[in-house]
Amino acid sequence: MITAKQVKEAALRLGADIVGIGSIDRWKDAPAQMDPKMIMPRAKSIIAMGFRVCRGSLRGIEEGTYFSNYSAMGYGGITYVYMPMTVINLCRMIEDEGYEAIPMGHQSDWRAIDNEGFLKERFSRPVEPGKPYPDIMVHLRIAGYLCGLGEIGYSKMLLTPEFGPRVRIGVVITELELEPDPVMEPGTLCNKCMACVRECPGQCIPKDRQVKVKLAGKDVEWGDLDVMKCTRCFTGAQQVEEGETGSYFPDTDKYKPSPITPFYEKPRSLYRTGQAVCGAKGCTRACMISLEKRGVLKNKFVHPFRTKPLWSMDWSEDGIANDQPAHYVPPYQKQTGEASDAD
Repeated sequence: MITAKQVKEAALRLGADIVGIGSIDRWKDAPAQMDPKMIMPRAKSIIAMGFRVCRGSLRGIEEGTYFSNYSAMGYGGITYVYMPMTVINLCRMIEDEGYEAIPMGHQSDWRAIDNEGFLKERFSRPVEPGKPYPDIMVHLRIAGYLCGLGEIGYSKMLLTPEFGPRVRIGVVITELELEPDPVMEPGTLCNKCMACVRECPGQCIPKDRQVKVKLAGKDVEWGDLDVMKCTRCFTGAQQVEEGETGSYFPDTDKYKPSPITPFYEKPRSLYRTGQAVCGAKGCTRACMISLEKRGVLKNKFVHPFRTKPLWSMDWSEDGIANDQPAHYVPPYQKQTGEASDAD
């Protein structure tokens, strides 16, 4: 029979950066809408794989010059292209041994609960009494924790010893019983420095309000994230003041550009959900910088990530007036408008 060692070696060979295994009993207290046994009643193991977000995908946002790469390559590309290939191929290997395996990436478009955990109104119905509402969705960050990949930080992000918060999680649910990895002790990486709280552009992570849960017998807590505020803020939106009218979104006049976006209107989403204009300023970048300064991450770099004060946009009338002319001509283009030799 295939072993945990062989599964891990295969996952890494197929493209995962890190991999861990959790036994199904660690989900015994999971709510029905997040319980993997509701998908596979005979499940014995969960395999969690971490896919790094390249630090370079955050560079353009840090410099204020190239925003699309994080949403495209650090978010959507991993979620909708790279991760599915890895989890699917690992499942094929397990099913070749005669054990069912469910490939599950970061996709959750059909889930019955919203970002706050409440059932969506008139979205779906249980197919029979005692079953949850389709689709259920396994909580991926908690799965990463229960499979030993890392710990849940104060920001509610999964922090791993290799990459800190720069990681996305895919899982495989399987009937195959595998030797589990130990669960990380809370506080191993997150020292509650509150960098995530200070730098979150929407102040979505409260310092004085926490969520406390018990996972695999361990007390785990994180800041009580304001998900609805984050949903707007991370796209670069800021609620208008009284008497103002905003045009950042096409469907409402309640929002204007915030200091963390250079765009007059929200750019279109990449890979459907990739629209993180803020570049995860608090929950990822600030946390990563703090962890790197402490020297606790294994993925080390020659140069520090931030070497100068971070930029901020001035969206006042004076700030806009000081911008470059609307008909700015790039230096490689002739002033006459004719094509240059470089064209």
